[in-house]
Amino acid sequence: MDRSPPRIFDRRKAPAKWNRARARQGATFLSETMAKDIADRLEFMRFEPHNSLVIGDVAHILPATARGELGVFDEEHPWPSDAHDLIVHLLGLGMVNDLPGALIHARNALAEGGLFMAAFPGAGSVPVLRQLALAADGDRPASRIHPQVDNRAGTALLERAGFARQVVDSYPLKVRYSSLDRLISDLRDHGLTSSLASPSPPMTRTGWHRAREAFDALREDDGKVTETFEILVLTGWR
Repeated sequence: MDRSPPRIFDRRKAPAKWNRARARQGATFLSETMAKDIADRLEFMRFEPHNSLVIGDVAHILPATARGELGVFDEEHPWPSDAHDLIVHLLGLGMVNDLPGALIHARNALAEGGLFMAAFPGAGSVPVLRQLALAADGDRPASRIHPQVDNRAGTALLERAGFARQVVDSYPLKVRYSSLDRLISDLRDHGLTSSLASPSPPMTRTGWHRAREAFDALREDDGKVTETFEILVLTGWR
């Protein structure tokens, strides 16, 4: 019996996607918002780490003694054991195939009493984009957006990984867009484009036309459309 996790994402595509995002040097509001929120939580807890690992591109917000780049750091293989009193993972943890295994590796990499925190777009994110994708595909919808983790699943995953004092919560980040092209550009800047192992069929010219029409139909009085990113935050102690 094959006990390996389902292959939802293509690990070969992920590094290229994250590298392209860094090379674009475009929008960073998602990762910065997550990092500032984590920094505020650490300050509220008065938690001052001495040997921290931060995975994500937020050097100016969350100083760390060790860093990992998205797409380079391999969450699905064991990390050095008992190495850190704080591990923070930003933006990308919702796009690994073996999320339960990644959380177990993170816990094992914490020293006794260490703290793990992760933030990434969770269930409820990009409802407008989902609506536009359905409109574009018509009567033959394709899988274009990867599965997302909700609060209940996040709690169960932390418990399964053996974390103590699990806390899972989420908050919405609403962004106003004047065009579908700008929305897509922001997703590319953040590395949130698809890396699904089973790629969806390319969007046709007719599909893009339908998507833009659907976007226009959602415009509010000021001509803009509100998209929502529901940021899921996982917190657990060893």
